[in-house]
Amino acid sequence: QVQLVESGGGLVQAGGSLRLSCAASGSIFSIGSMDWYRHAPGKQRELVAGITSGGTTNYADSVKGRFTISRDNAKNTVYLQMNSLKPEDTAVYYCNADVRSSTTLTYNHYWGQGTQVTVSS
Repeated sequence: QVQLVESGGGLVQAGGSLRLSCAASGSIFSIGSMDWYRHAPGKQRELVAGITSGGTTNYADSVKGRFTISRDNAKNTVYLQMNSLKPEDTAVYYCNADVRSSTTLTYNHYWGQGTQVTVSS
């Protein structure tokens, strides 16, 4: 089994910064893409940023230039550095990873439990 545990959320004023972390643990052979999603009340869940195992990144237009996704493959961890935060960034942020099991060698999709980010105006 694989677990994803997020941390780093909280309350911040507009213009501030937060850094989210998501650590994967368990029966891991390798990890493919790792992504951050967010879900705000009354809105659909959206992909915020993603990073492949090779380091290729992609971002939602709404966060380009403000957010940076990175990963530490040795630690099975993905990060999301969020700068110049806006009230509309308020949401629960979830990490997501494609993990190849060390026991079955098959890929499965895993989600973290989510971490709340609240940006006050």
